[in-house]
This record gives sequence, C-alpha cells and structure tokens, in this order.
Amino acid sequence: MERLRKLFKVGVPIVLAVGILWWMYRGIGWGELRDALSHRMSWTWMLLSMPFGILAQVLRAVRWRQVLAPTGQKPRLSTCTHAVFLSYASSLVVPRVGEVLRCGVLKRYEGTNFTLSVGTVVTERIIDTLLILLLSLLTFLSQIPVFLRFFRETGVSLGSLLSRFTVAGWVVTAVCGLLAIVAGFLLIRRFRLFSKTKSVLSDLRNGLLSVRKVERPLLFWLYSTGIWVSYYLHFYLTFYCFDFTAGLGPLAALVAFVVGTFAVLVPTPNGAGPWHFAVKTVLVLYGVGQTEAALFVLIVHTLQTLLVALLGVWSSAALALRKSKDSL
Repeated sequence: MERLRKLFKVGVPIVLAVGILWWMYRGIGWGELRDALSHRMSWTWMLLSMPFGILAQVLRAVRWRQVLAPTGQKPRLSTCTHAVFLSYASSLVVPRVGEVLRCGVLKRYEGTNFTLSVGTVVTERIIDTLLILLLSLLTFLSQIPVFLRFFRETGVSLGSLLSRFTVAGWVVTAVCGLLAIVAGFLLIRRFRLFSKTKSVLSDLRNGLLSVRKVERPLLFWLYSTGIWVSYYLHFYLTFYCFDFTAGLGPLAALVAFVVGTFAVLVPTPNGAGPWHFAVKTVLVLYGVGQTEAALFVLIVHTLQTLLVALLGVWSSAALALRKSKDSL
C-alpha cells in the first residue's frame, strides 16, 4: 500500500505535466523548434539570464541562515546553499518534497535541529507568499489601462476573449486550480505531522517565530526582495532572446512572471504544464502568436529547469566529496 501511495504521488504529477504539454504542443513540429533554437533565438541573452537564477537560490540560502541564527542554529553558508540547490532539484522528481529535504540536508551535515529548520522554512514561505501577493496586486493595478486599451482598440470584449478558450482549455484551468488547492492542503498537513509531541510543537513554533528576532531586519527584507527581483530578471531577460517578445516591455514580463508564479503551485515537476499554459496565455494576450508563445515557454522552461538540475547535481557531488574528506 505504501509503495502504491508513493507511485501515485510521483506518477500523477508527471502524467498531468505530460498531458498538458502534449495538448499544448500536439500541432507543433520539431522543425519549428529547431528553427527557433538555431535561427530565431539569441543565446547571449539566455546565458545572461542564468546567473540571476543562481543568485535567487543563493540569496534564499543566505536569508535562511539569517532566520536560523535566532534559534541557536549556525550552519555553514555553503551547506545552506547546497541544501537549497538540492531542494529545487529534488522537486523536479517529486513536487514539494524539497522543503523537507533541505531541512534533512542541514541536519545530516550540520546537526541542525530538524523541526526548528522546518519552522523557519514555513516562515520563509509565509513571507514569500505575502510578497508575491503584494507584487501581484501592484502588477495588475498597473496593467489595467493596458488591458482596457487592448479591448478598446481591438474591439474585443472580455466575454469574447474568454470564449476563445476551448473546452480543453477550461478543463486544464479547472484541474490546475483544483490541484493547487489540494497541494496547499497536503503541504499544511505534512507540516502538522511534526506537531505530534509537545517538544516538537515548541521547536516548530520557535522556528516560525525566529524571523521576529533576526539581526538587522532591514537586511532580511533586502534579501527577500532580492530573491524575487532575481527571479524576475531570470525570466525577463529571456524576452530578449526572441524578436516576438523583445518589444513587450518589463511590465508585460512582470504580468507573465506573476501568473507563472501562481501556476507553479500546481504539483507538477517545476510547474511543467501549468506554467507553460499560464505564461503562453499571457503572451497571447499581449499579441504574441500562438505558435511563437508556445515555443517561447517550452524553450525557456526547459533551459531553466536544466539549470536547476545541474545545480542539484553539483551540490550532491560537493556534499558527497565533503563527506568522504571528513571520513578520512
């Protein structure tokens, strides 16, 4: 039964991702993809975007170490960084497992209290959620004139725009929304499992409240802001890789970024499928062709996912090497 549950946990997200991707790309040939990669894409801009993806994860590790300090835990920054890299890489296989795994890495290599570190991770996620909600509100308020001008100049009403969604499109949207809710419920339930004893509950509470006692709180908020600015630049710079997205501007990229951030809540490997669908929809709204938008999200997501995987492999090798040196 346990094996079946694990198979279901891994298999369903993969099947969902593959199903959405097949539905989106069923009419696009490999020739169009090869042409986009070899003739229509600027690899310079793609390479320039990659350091910001690394920086976002490094800043997350730095912030995590700062939040851990008030609990009496002082792991090495390098271990925190490897733990964060591994957490993102592991979530490519099993969605949402990374949050627990990075706490396990710290316990194994630094002796950090596992439950305390779980509490700090929950705190980080709460902070990130508040920031992205604020960013979402500001983004969509700033883009209301753009949407109104689009409807006025094209003569398209909101109703007719929504009517362009096929039945399959509405089904994908509904399923993604439902799975995002289920994923949130399961994540809350997972953290509640650590609260079965009084001592564990106390450690978890201390971890949650650690952010109130961080030294230099201004620095904490600068790290938090820097994480999301880095994520945004990691995404926005890829717009300059293609002529059909280069002229959209930073605000259009911000809308796509925010929508994509919510899409990855759906438990698929690195948001594969839901992220493609959501970002493509935004790009089409801003005038990008269906095929071009589909190719953009496929190429960008694939290369950024490859970066996450490579960082995970590097951290795994680095920690294994450290362990072998310590055993000598």
